Amino acid sequence: MPQCVLLDRPMMVVYLGLIVAACRSAPGPLVPASAQPVSATQVAEWVGVTTPDHSQLHRFKWLLVDETASAGGRGSARVVPPDSLRFDAAGPFGSGAGSAVVVGQKAVWTDPPDAIAKLVPNYPLMWAMFGVAMLPAEGLVLRGLSQDSLTVWQYAGPADTVQYARTGGDPIEFFAEVHHAGELVGRAETTLKPDGTPIKARLTVPSAPARLDLTFLSTTPATFAPDIWLPRPR
Repeated sequence: MPQCVLLDRPMMVVYLGLIVAACRSAPGPLVPASAQPVSATQVAEWVGVTTPDHSQLHRFKWLLVDETASAGGRGSARVVPPDSLRFDAAGPFGSGAGSAVVVGQKAVWTDPPDAIAKLVPNYPLMWAMFGVAMLPAEGLVLRGLSQDSLTVWQYAGPADTVQYARTGGDPIEFFAEVHHAGELVGRAETTLKPDGTPIKARLTVPSAPARLDLTFLSTTPATFAPDIWLPRPR
């Protein structure tokens, strides 16, 4: 039997915003104007829901498509909470291999130097593809809204704005958008199991235009040897 769910006005605005954003080629903001100022403590709670509580090894297939060509292959990401990541990806037969270690929003090293930049334009978007939100820097304007199974929040600074939306349920849907000087840098959409294990992710970059898809093959608990954080020997 069909079910009808009644929403109050603020939540209706949020849901309509998500639906419109999902259907437009140039999506609008995730966070509606009705969102209210929130504290850093509240934001930390929302971010904490997305942060894995143990080290994980993700293995995935990737496909990058732009206006002129496409490329794909396989990769892995080793994630250690709260915000350390070793990323490796390569095309068929090891072609175009790239690796990087990232802590938060800073690359410790990348090999080659554009290993991250050629795939993702922004570190919050990279983390969002694994279902993880970043904490805000100090001094940003924080707004958000949470009701039932939907939470949306935003960090706004002089030039950059980062927005997140996360739905509960099975599966979980997680969205992130980054705007610079009012222009959309990129949008990540990630589907996760109820325990937070990623299933698939898509990053759309309108300026290229380009699309990066990740299809997760496995996610397993893991412990990592210290040398995996070191650059590959030449």
